[in-house]
Amino acid sequence: MLLSTSTYFVFLVGIFFLYWSVSRVRALALSVLLFANYFFYARWDLRYLAIIPLASTCDYFIGLGLQATPNRVLRRMLVTASIVLNIGLIAFARDWKLSITLSFYAFQALTYTLDLYRRDIKATQSYLAHLAAVSFFPTILAGPITRVSVLLEQFEKRKPLDAADGGRALFLIGLGLIKKLMIADYLAGNLVNRVFDFPNLYTGAENLIAVYSYTLQIFYDFSGYTDIAIGSALLLGIKLPPNFNRPYAAHNIADFWRRWHITLSNWLRDYLYFSLPGLRSKWKIFTYTNLLITMVLGGLWHGQSWNFAIWGALHGTGLIIVRLWQIRTGRKPAAGWWRIASIVLTVHYVAFAWIFFRAPNLETVRSILARIASGTVSFANVSTGLWVILAIAIVAHYLPAKWYEFSVNLYIRAPFFAQAGAMAALVIGLQYVAQTGAAPFIYTRF
Repeated sequence: MLLSTSTYFVFLVGIFFLYWSVSRVRALALSVLLFANYFFYARWDLRYLAIIPLASTCDYFIGLGLQATPNRVLRRMLVTASIVLNIGLIAFARDWKLSITLSFYAFQALTYTLDLYRRDIKATQSYLAHLAAVSFFPTILAGPITRVSVLLEQFEKRKPLDAADGGRALFLIGLGLIKKLMIADYLAGNLVNRVFDFPNLYTGAENLIAVYSYTLQIFYDFSGYTDIAIGSALLLGIKLPPNFNRPYAAHNIADFWRRWHITLSNWLRDYLYFSLPGLRSKWKIFTYTNLLITMVLGGLWHGQSWNFAIWGALHGTGLIIVRLWQIRTGRKPAAGWWRIASIVLTVHYVAFAWIFFRAPNLETVRSILARIASGTVSFANVSTGLWVILAIAIVAHYLPAKWYEFSVNLYIRAPFFAQAGAMAALVIGLQYVAQTGAAPFIYTRF
């Protein structure tokens, strides 16, 4: 059940009305959320109904144990058990070829036990709340990775859904559908997939346009999913953390990772990078090697191949270069023309790395780079429509943030019938444009 399909929105509307009809009774409200979570999983594969409850139950009791015992050895054993359990789920889902991986479930579940191990939070006594939080359905396909403690806190402090949050939720869902169906899927179907499948059939210029198109496709696909997920949660009164902030406006690779997949970046930093040995050592080499290790592992999480390892290594190397540059010149942000140049350089470095991420193998990477280097120029396979969508995607990405907030507030202040009319017009328009149906979100396979 993809978040961009009509089936999902029928499901969401049903859960919305059922949830708010019982929201004053906490146990019933949590039961509705849990039912929604497990129904969502079951729509992908019934085997999840055996896997997820069992794993969540184990983590719940591990959490109680971490809360109760001061014994260091026992605490390490408990948190290790949780890590092995959740990392094992990722491997299990891939080995058994389940419909979706359990990566985002595992990362989200681990925030609870790792935070308890570090004594940053207290364990919940509510078994129902824990089950509902770790498997919260808007987050389980591709995030945003939300700390379980943040969800639990919101479950405790329930408040009615106000008109502003409802309007913002609808705006985000509509925006997410536009990003996914009208931009990402269009770019993929009209150039990206064809070029990355058979790069030697296209000129160097067309290969280059395909690389730029994929750079935009993956952003609009993933951020579109995120908008729908955040909007869906907001309809249930739950606020999820932001996951994107105009990443291609970053002025270096470190800045890019503060803007791209923010919740994964924070997870890797807080739970992996800071856990690696040597950070407190006087030897700075550990800082750099740990950056590289973190990013390579992050790459391999996306897939066990040289392509993803190289993609992670490129970003790790970029982070090291930024760190060394900042030590040498200070941490003053770039300004003026130098800032523009640094943004352009960063975008092209990221786009180059995306070739390894998207290509099915290294042979395809070599073919794409060779075709680009050939200097052959023809745009016969780049349609007028694709040029238009590319222009819209670029302009929309670089619009000032205040313009976005102005648009959101304008929609929120509009009467309900105007909001409903805008959503209806959007649905009709999307049906006309995306007649072939929605393609899977890119990150649902990781």
